[in-house]
Amino acid sequence: MIGLAIAAVVALYAILLYNGLVKARQVKEEAWSGIDVQLKRRADLIPNLIETVKGYAKHERETLEQVVELRNKAQAVPAGDVEGRAAVEGMLGQALGRLMAIAEAYPDLKASQNFSELQASLQMVEDEIQMSRRYYNGAARDLNVKVESFPSNLLASAFSFAKAPYFEIENAADRAVPAVKF
Repeated sequence: MIGLAIAAVVALYAILLYNGLVKARQVKEEAWSGIDVQLKRRADLIPNLIETVKGYAKHERETLEQVVELRNKAQAVPAGDVEGRAAVEGMLGQALGRLMAIAEAYPDLKASQNFSELQASLQMVEDEIQMSRRYYNGAARDLNVKVESFPSNLLASAFSFAKAPYFEIENAADRAVPAVKF
């Protein structure tokens, strides 16, 4: 009878651990979906931004083409490829930064209400992307802790739960604090 009670407690504990792993994986998937939605919103804004800038900055064709190319690459990354998507999105973010810097050189463009609204929308989306990335990385951390911690790691390996990659900036230069000179 005692052996049966111990076996029942162990089985119940294993079920709780397994359910905790499933929950952590689902939270991670939901968090990735949040990033994906924000990245899609940004990708949808880019064509309007490009068309607005094209009218003013005819000499900046190379930068405009690079932004479009990187947007297309970002949308072509297979679903679930967090590292690949992070790398392409990092490059796209840099290209968008260069595009905004180009806009500074064109006073008429900066004064354009359409450009101002697009720029404000893009900034809002960038803020949402940053929040979504933090949420995803927190969910990935929670899943990774469960996958690596004893005794849940025994169930994780038995049921093929894997560590989740973090959505990180690949380029070390992007992490550096920019120098401000007056």
